[in-house]
Amino acid sequence: MALFHVARYAGPEAAGAEAEAEAGKDGRARALLERLQSQARERQRQRQRQQEPEAAAQTEGAAGRRRRRPRRRKGVGVPGSPHAPRRKRPRGDGEDAGADGSEEAPGKSGVDAEAAGSPDEASGPPAHALLLGGFGKSRAPKVQPFLPAWLAEPSCVKRNVTEDLVPIEDIPEVHPDLRKQLRAHGISSYFPVQAAVIPALLESAANGFLVGRGGYQPRDLCVSAPTGSGKTLAFVLPVVQALLPRAVCQVRALVVLPTKELAQQVSKVFNIYTEATPLRVALVTGQKALAREQEGLVQKTADGFRCLADIVVATPGRLVDHIDQTLGFSLQHLRFLVIDEADRMIDSMHQSWLPRVVAAAFHREGAGGPCALLQRRQPQAVTAASTCWPQMPLQKLLFSATLTQNPEKLQQLGLYQPRLFSTRPARGGHGDPDVDVDVDPGGKYSFPAGLSHHYVPCGLRSKPLVVLHLLLHMGFSRVLCFTNSRETSHRLFLLVQAFGGVTVAEFSSRYGPSWRKAILKQFEQGKIQLLISTDATARGIDVPGVQLVVNYDAPQYLRTYVHRVGRTARAGKTGQAFTLLLKVQERRFLRMLAEAGVPELQRHDTPSELLQPLVPRYEEALSQLERAVQEEQRRKAA
Repeated sequence: MALFHVARYAGPEAAGAEAEAEAGKDGRARALLERLQSQARERQRQRQRQQEPEAAAQTEGAAGRRRRRPRRRKGVGVPGSPHAPRRKRPRGDGEDAGADGSEEAPGKSGVDAEAAGSPDEASGPPAHALLLGGFGKSRAPKVQPFLPAWLAEPSCVKRNVTEDLVPIEDIPEVHPDLRKQLRAHGISSYFPVQAAVIPALLESAANGFLVGRGGYQPRDLCVSAPTGSGKTLAFVLPVVQALLPRAVCQVRALVVLPTKELAQQVSKVFNIYTEATPLRVALVTGQKALAREQEGLVQKTADGFRCLADIVVATPGRLVDHIDQTLGFSLQHLRFLVIDEADRMIDSMHQSWLPRVVAAAFHREGAGGPCALLQRRQPQAVTAASTCWPQMPLQKLLFSATLTQNPEKLQQLGLYQPRLFSTRPARGGHGDPDVDVDVDPGGKYSFPAGLSHHYVPCGLRSKPLVVLHLLLHMGFSRVLCFTNSRETSHRLFLLVQAFGGVTVAEFSSRYGPSWRKAILKQFEQGKIQLLISTDATARGIDVPGVQLVVNYDAPQYLRTYVHRVGRTARAGKTGQAFTLLLKVQERRFLRMLAEAGVPELQRHDTPSELLQPLVPRYEEALSQLERAVQEEQRRKAA
């Protein structure tokens, strides 16, 4: 007797019954499908009748704006057309693949069937779908970089250096002797950048320079302000005042600059305000022999070495030389590290000067002395014991007219809780509502308010004639002309010199530091009308009285343009900048300045009628230039 019966193979009777049931299901499903299709077609016709008047109006309006496209074949590619390919119905999770979802259809009413397969969905794409082939154009939104809070929301500083002046008496924190020096040099008010940065720096050294305020390390400061806005005095005054109570001479402040000329200028300002104080300033740029510079830094005594400088102004390469080769030169007592023209100094980080300086500023194991207790140790994990250890803070101060907004580059400097002072508004419009910043929010950099920008379309052969025309017929007495290479600078100098009528000089790396210093001095005194230079003078050099800056060669980068034209319109004065552009350069240059936030760029045409009287002398000068170049080449070959 069998306990189980397994119907593994169905007999003929069972097969016939299953076939009849399957045929009945197919008939009911087919009838339901036809009914749904007829309802969908009816709704599609109603929708087309409603859309015909709107489509006709749109077609008439667009006929004048664009060319009519060729007619498509009837029903091809139009959603809902009877000739359009039928869209596959998406399969549900609980449906069978071979039954087209029709097993549950007989048990549903007509309303349920419509809800299950809505004809609206079958007749066309959903409202949020993207239709290919549309002619509407939309500009992709500009992606804003994610910045740290201190970069995205800076402390806003006013930019107008003529209207937003702050009287000296309004900042009583400045030492009376320094205020007396300011008045002696004709300074009665602070520029906006100085009025914002000086109190912040003095506050960090309010309890002396050995320990930060309240025992905490002071925040590092970054300052981004236009050229000629007074950034140098903004760090000279607080550094000098903070170091006035020092008892022992040690290197407490180090100022690092990219060029020798800029270092000389900053050293001169420090010497003015330390003249009546015991503080000593040393200039380390490589203009003198290494042994002579060592004599101004340290002095050998019977029991070791004695420091001779409180403030050192240096260029990076020469500074590293003294760290490696000068015995007794120590930075372990360093309190202020000032990096001027910070964006260019960051670009020169391949010289590895900053890690060398920071390593020299920390206490070495085994070094002792009476002041070893207050010397810095390498940063370690923050514990109760480490916070109780008193040590001299090292505060970094960054200044530039084109300070980078790249957090990755700024991270190389190892800034501690940095604070940014900027003439540009905060990202997204946030900032101090009481500060009225006169700057284009979309601009990348800001420019002096008294600077007007011009460009001159010209050909390659007429560029020297345009420069001569500006000099001879527009009455400028002190002009600074920039080129992209020292070869171009030298040939333009020889050409203008051969033309005559203009006192001209050349400023480039072809000459030594002493020659360049003498040329700058003559230019400041007005003995030279035109100074042709490479970008050596585009950084930080303050030459008073420059009325016009000419970009003989269009700058390739936005930062280069900012620093070039910043040699004029300094300290609230007015100035003009002319850029000579070839036809192929116009589009890129104008777009670059639009990104920079230049309010208005004026086109200055020079008709050939104005240049024609200069052509005979110009052709003669060209022949003299050719002979001078050939003579120089013969001398080099010899």
